[in-house]
Amino acid sequence: MKAVYLTSFGKPGSQAFEIREAEEPSIEPNEVKINAQAFGLNYADVMARKGIYNDCPELPAILGYECVGTVEEIGAEVTNVKTGDRVIAFTRFGSYAKKVVTHSMAVQKIDNDIPNGEAVALATQYCTAWFASNEAINMYKGEHVLIHAAAGGVGTALVQLAKEKDCIVYGTASSSRKLDYLKSIGVDYPINYKEQDFEEEIRKLRGKKKVDVIFDPIGGKNFNKSLKILAYGGRMVPYGASSRERKGILSLLKVAWGFGLHLPVGNIMKSQIWAGVNMLRIADYKPELIQRCLEGVYDFYTKGIAKPHVGGVYPVSQIGDAHDFLESRKSIGKIVVEW
Repeated sequence: MKAVYLTSFGKPGSQAFEIREAEEPSIEPNEVKINAQAFGLNYADVMARKGIYNDCPELPAILGYECVGTVEEIGAEVTNVKTGDRVIAFTRFGSYAKKVVTHSMAVQKIDNDIPNGEAVALATQYCTAWFASNEAINMYKGEHVLIHAAAGGVGTALVQLAKEKDCIVYGTASSSRKLDYLKSIGVDYPINYKEQDFEEEIRKLRGKKKVDVIFDPIGGKNFNKSLKILAYGGRMVPYGASSRERKGILSLLKVAWGFGLHLPVGNIMKSQIWAGVNMLRIADYKPELIQRCLEGVYDFYTKGIAKPHVGGVYPVSQIGDAHDFLESRKSIGKIVVEW
């Protein structure tokens, strides 16, 4: 089978990957093998390519957290899908391949007419948003919710889930084009963080009331800055550290220092909840939660609540270009790569 291998860290996307022949994977009794049509990109892939993602396998490695395709083979214990079903799947790496194997609880049957880009967005990005906003914490009607990187795939999903619950949404993004996009998906207060200080802007709008919920994939100083505008009884969900740009201990320490030093007594006195989200750990130790997220997300998709935005579709021969575009932070929504 064909697979895309990451062969070197740190280089631009066009130089870091190689399409090779690979041994076709076998399955365990609780696993499913999928003949993939496409896979999606996530910012964690960019961090892995740059050598700053700790969970990345040793090189050469097959990256990827999701795919869409047709079930080719099922293990003896699998009951939720059958051979021939079109499915989306969450994977713990390995989805940059033509044949993908994953746990059956990380697989969801879907309709045949769903576009590839929308399908793969439902796996990692929408499941992350679902877990962050329905399992880790909850949102309630009328609450004020700040979503960082709101024009990305997870950000788009969080906006839609927050608006479904009739929340007032503040979203940060890096350009006027992205702010126009945020307005189009229902963000009440788009903020260009490159031209405006989001903390100051929200203080102008909210005053002493601050915001009730914050979702942060950036980490570092952004986390600490966000805490200053989190209300008493508020909830913060950090789910990434995209502020880390370089490999090395100094870069890591800079991000860690940016997060700051915090004592639990502070949470207690302010009655605040910080709920960290790492979907790889959920997949490793609580696969039943992945299944619940997939089911919830797909139900919302069929009802028209979840509406993924596809920001780019690339052939697998242009995997490097797809990576470079995602890293440029100019993309909106989901980037998909097709076989």
